[in-house]
Amino acid sequence: MPSLKDRLAVRALAEGFSKVGICAPDAVPETATRLRAFLQAGYHGQMAWMAEREQWRGNAAALWPEARSVIMLAEVYSPETDPRAVLAQPGRAAISAYAQGKDYHDLVKRRLKRLGGWFATDAQAEIKVFVDTAPVMEKPLAQAAGLGWQGKHTNLLSRDLGNWFFLGAIFTTADLPKDAAEISHCGSCTACLDACPTNAFPAPYRLDARRCISYLTIEHKGRIEPDLRALLGNRIYGCDDCLAACPWNKFAAAARDIGYQPRIGAPELADLVTLDDASFRTRFAGSPIKRIGRDRFIRNVLYAIGNSANPALRDAVLPLLNDPDDAVSDAAAWAAERLSRWIG
Repeated sequence: MPSLKDRLAVRALAEGFSKVGICAPDAVPETATRLRAFLQAGYHGQMAWMAEREQWRGNAAALWPEARSVIMLAEVYSPETDPRAVLAQPGRAAISAYAQGKDYHDLVKRRLKRLGGWFATDAQAEIKVFVDTAPVMEKPLAQAAGLGWQGKHTNLLSRDLGNWFFLGAIFTTADLPKDAAEISHCGSCTACLDACPTNAFPAPYRLDARRCISYLTIEHKGRIEPDLRALLGNRIYGCDDCLAACPWNKFAAAARDIGYQPRIGAPELADLVTLDDASFRTRFAGSPIKRIGRDRFIRNVLYAIGNSANPALRDAVLPLLNDPDDAVSDAAAWAAERLSRWIG
């Protein structure tokens, strides 16, 4: 009869995951030191939750002391086309590939719960499942479990999956055989670092989130620093530049869940800037975009309009000069001033 670990691997692939590996909860003791240095440098920006749960985030074993194994799983969402192509169309919105379909939190967690429920029964063990919302540093654990390695852009990449995949974790009281950790295969390549529009990498394997477009358009509240606004281009939700630049994507696997099929595309900025709260919620229901709210979203759209060099969009900006949200009205003023340079 196949071992419990072998049965788990077969079941994980049948559920739709692309890769599975196992490590110990305490497999990456250096995580705490790295996290402390990241926080002390202020690289986390407004993400106070990283510091508030530092003791758990830096030590997975402390999150659930009874756990004996961490099952790490990869779920591919590879885009079918280069997500950077829209950057040459300044009148359209560039939205990160992972946000083009249904909310990955829901898709991955649903699959994790099914797999975890089966495993708990088969192994007669307790489990806890995590998808990006708990104080778990999934990427170091995934490297320890052999799924891939953290590249110079700090994201996980794999020799057989590329770097377009989500991570999920199942902590369990079952003591499973552990996999060998993966090592870096980046070599001298700096493609991801060179691709960053805002120079958000102070050094290889180090990210200053305060300059990262994904952080700025999703996590950052309020006004964005003026010197960074022009660098956003038409990116209104996330940024795929460092991921798309990675040469290992020549081995990228195709997404298996139809939920990751793009349904948003690259909408016209003129169609987005007029959204009120109700229409925003309706348009992005079931999408991770909905999580940032209308105000932050419209702020981003206004920055993109300011970068469009299209004075015809100025009339759509003017009504927002009096928007009740300070960041929106400020972004509208910035965009209107930028567009006025192209009039006459």
